[in-house]
Amino acid sequence: MGKFYITTPLYYVNASPHIGHSYTNIAADCLARYMRQKVGAENVWLLTGTDEHGQKMQKAAEEAKLSPQEFTDKMVLQFKKLWEGLDISYNDFIRTTEERHISCVQRALTVLYKNGDIYLDKYEGWYCTPCETFWAEAQIQGENCPDCQRPLEKVSEKNYFFKLSKYQDWLGKYIEGNADFIRPETRRREVSGFLKSNKLSDLCISRPKERLSWGIPLPFSPGHVTYVWFDALLNYISAVGTFNKNDEYESKWWPGVHIIGKDILRQHAIYWPIMLKALNIRPPAAIFAHGWWLIEQSKMSKSRGNVVSPKAMVDKFGLDAYRYFLLRDVPFGQDGNFSEEAIIKRFNSDLANDLGNLLYRTLTMIEKYFQGNVPEKGEIEYNKQGKDIEEKIKLLPEEIADYLHPGSNFNFSSCLEKIWALINMANKFVEDSKPWNLAKEKKIDELKGFIHLLVEVVRAVSELISPFMPHTAMAIDRQIGKDRINKGRPLFPRIDRK
Repeated sequence: MGKFYITTPLYYVNASPHIGHSYTNIAADCLARYMRQKVGAENVWLLTGTDEHGQKMQKAAEEAKLSPQEFTDKMVLQFKKLWEGLDISYNDFIRTTEERHISCVQRALTVLYKNGDIYLDKYEGWYCTPCETFWAEAQIQGENCPDCQRPLEKVSEKNYFFKLSKYQDWLGKYIEGNADFIRPETRRREVSGFLKSNKLSDLCISRPKERLSWGIPLPFSPGHVTYVWFDALLNYISAVGTFNKNDEYESKWWPGVHIIGKDILRQHAIYWPIMLKALNIRPPAAIFAHGWWLIEQSKMSKSRGNVVSPKAMVDKFGLDAYRYFLLRDVPFGQDGNFSEEAIIKRFNSDLANDLGNLLYRTLTMIEKYFQGNVPEKGEIEYNKQGKDIEEKIKLLPEEIADYLHPGSNFNFSSCLEKIWALINMANKFVEDSKPWNLAKEKKIDELKGFIHLLVEVVRAVSELISPFMPHTAMAIDRQIGKDRINKGRPLFPRIDRK
């Protein structure tokens, strides 16, 4: 396994980030941390960033009485601060207003124009400003956007178009021939079915400057700026490579794995691979579209007023409890229902009762019976229960690798379920072995062996959960020590539901 390049979407900075944004970045961060353990930090690159052009941004800046650049500079700080608060270990943060990105976009446009894949035509139809999307007459009912249900405006103007339709057959065959390209399988079928039953229209990739001034100018038509989606998708290559003098793209990291929300699947699974094909660049290694977090069965959105702040959840429950809930509660790819009640339930059962309890009782016994010194195993032979635990410790890394390798479905939930199976085996081992009786009966060798195995479990758990809950792993390592413990407060004191 060589280089591993993983990306999040670029987040639109016209509004504050919510838990949907944090979910994508926490998942990508967990995967990057896991891969660093497997192949070394120098072979893993995690990219995130912000999407800062377009009509929505221009409008939001006007409402804030700021220039677009001032507005985006201010809003970007919210995202950077959130990623810092969530301990997202990104290697690079790209903004679409940076020179490295602008020059790459203009070079890509030049290549496509020169190759005949971009042409000028008159556009007449419906336009949705909030979605920054054109809609054909056949795609709409009434005068509202099919996606966001907000009013559309009728537009007639000369624009540049990218020949999406030219590459439709290629894309359909590529998706059919590469089962791991779009994941999970439900999303692959969705895109494949769409391509089979719809004829792709060419993509309008420009906006006249008189209607929208905030964007990257087309190098061959200074009176137009680049459509925000065409601009933003190119960040995945502008961040990690360049075009050489022969218009060939060069990068030590590409191709990448894209982690996205399912609402932007069409842009990533249709526009983006076709753009790359036209530029003679390899398609992404994979596109993984996760589900939504719902509040009482409704999608979280600013317009519905049901947006949850990640910072508020971290302040209330702690960072690692929040990360654990998001990665554990729902299989990655499916929708989930978000509620504080659900977090509290996971916190009290999995974190306080299971993990926290195992660590605390292990440390307490080492303190009580061995004056804080971690005992050696000695010559003791474990019973079947102990041997099963030893076997589980050996097998777990392989089981987790099955769920998290680059060609997998990134099933974070199943990984944590497997780790918790070991924690629960260890807690049952304590109940069944009754170490307090071993101490009373002065069976010191058996007691040493028993506690040594618990320490092995705790250390294995710490290493395995570190991509998911990095701060908890560090806290466990500090308390369990190498030869001597450093017992602190319980990791996860139970939350009183009252």
